[in-house]
Amino acid sequence: MAGFLLHVGATVMCAHAGQAQPTVPNPRVLVSGQPTVLLTAPYVVAGCTLPPPIVANGPCVTAQWVSGTTRVLSNGQPLLVQSSQAVCAPTGTPLMIVVTQTRVSAL
Repeated sequence: MAGFLLHVGATVMCAHAGQAQPTVPNPRVLVSGQPTVLLTAPYVVAGCTLPPPIVANGPCVTAQWVSGTTRVLSNGQPLLVQSSQAVCAPTGTPLMIVVTQTRVSAL
């Protein structure tokens, strides 16, 4: 998957407007002066508006990425790019990458 590399300062949201942040940044590769994020790094979600059980199966609490770079690695792991896909738990909904840096792209 090609796209701009995702960094710690990127705006990532769950499908219900919750803010998502990486739990483990990757300090080995910096873009725009900020650490990038590896595919293996889980995200935590805060502020998800999906109601709890009985009404729905929310709110989104965590997310795990399922796709990343295929040719560019850091510490032997794929990096996240703007086209990466993630699944939130317990809802099964996606994360959306809204804003990221636009200087460095990767495959």
